[in-house]
Amino acid sequence: MSSRLAKCFTASGALLLCLLTGRVLAAEPELRVQAQLQPDAAVMVGGVVQLQIDVLTDSWFTSAPTLPELKLPGALVRPPNGEAQHTTQTLEGKTFFGMRYLYLITPNQAQGFDIPALTVQATPGQASQPLSAQSQPLHFIAQQPPGFKPGEAVLVAQGVRLTQVLQQSSPTLKVGDTLTRQLTLQADGALAMALPAPPLSEVDGLKRYPKTAQVSNLDDGRGHISGGQRIDSVAYQVQRPGHYSLPAIQMHWWDASTQQARSAEVPAVTFEAAANASYRPVFSITQDLKQLGQQGRFHLSRYWLMLVALLAILATAGYLLQPWCLRAWRGLQARRNARHAAWLASADYAWKQIPEQLDGQPPHLSALYLWARRSRLGLGIGGLGNNVQALLRGRYGRQPAENQALPQLKQSLATLHDQAVTANATHSSALRPLNPGHDKDFS
Repeated sequence: MSSRLAKCFTASGALLLCLLTGRVLAAEPELRVQAQLQPDAAVMVGGVVQLQIDVLTDSWFTSAPTLPELKLPGALVRPPNGEAQHTTQTLEGKTFFGMRYLYLITPNQAQGFDIPALTVQATPGQASQPLSAQSQPLHFIAQQPPGFKPGEAVLVAQGVRLTQVLQQSSPTLKVGDTLTRQLTLQADGALAMALPAPPLSEVDGLKRYPKTAQVSNLDDGRGHISGGQRIDSVAYQVQRPGHYSLPAIQMHWWDASTQQARSAEVPAVTFEAAANASYRPVFSITQDLKQLGQQGRFHLSRYWLMLVALLAILATAGYLLQPWCLRAWRGLQARRNARHAAWLASADYAWKQIPEQLDGQPPHLSALYLWARRSRLGLGIGGLGNNVQALLRGRYGRQPAENQALPQLKQSLATLHDQAVTANATHSSALRPLNPGHDKDFS
């Protein structure tokens, strides 16, 4: 029984050892980044320096690595744009597989350049998450080639070709015809965006119309960039008859293979232009500019100038006085509402409601009571109380006689208002009795 248990423990230990060994074998893969400059010495202004970046792993890549952007003040940098070469290296006795990327750097100034450590991200096979690694920082110095002035644009290449093509609008040039001069510059081992523009100067008597340069890369037929090409074109239109000469164009460049200064040149172009009596310019730039200048003038008379100034002053004053005007308008509205409320609460307003209520069916006395209360007179003035009581007895008594009481009340109202005015004049400063015996307020 004990031997069986021992065998079971032995088998379990072996299984555990296999699991641990498999766990070690399935450890996270490594990611390494190496950087190298080519050439690493004798770098010339205008030349091309290759920054070689090797992204390596001991497994495989599930996707393309992500490379950072590189910017160097005083230099043009062309990124890899996804182009890579496969490489295999042995590091510390271990085989690494990877891809090689190239940054193409063209220094434009004679100075030192510091390339910082570049952080590359990638996802190797069997990795639980994306990994990142850094390259080592590098440094190089660009020098001005001999024979070139400081600050002068330098073309560094392994070979340069400069050609020109001429095209005339007619076999015999006359006034109004054009001559097109096209220059093609090809440089082996140079970046297309680093190629300098040829000097295409003005010529007296010819109108120059330059075209946008065409810049492209040269390849070796297998997809690898071998150099750059720049095509410049300019059309010269003859403005007057005479003898003309387009100057020769010479471009200096530095031969990177022989470390010598060289030059490429195209010859001058001479031609005669005859008069053309039938030529009429389609448009005259000078005349058009003159007409545009005249049309662009805007004349203002003194009257309109003063009117514009007055409007400007009024607009400014209105803007500045806007808060004050708003407060004044609100105050005016408040006073207007107060006057209206006072009118509704006055005795005169109540007096105007009396005839309409007495003519109603049945007649009402609320306006009459309200007028008497607001006039501070009570119902005893001018026999008003007796007439009111007669009207009530005539309508609600045992022997109704409303038809006689109502006309009597209306006749008593004819002089009632004048008597109220006289009574108010004599008692304007007197206080109302504290306990009136015959008056009663009704609201």
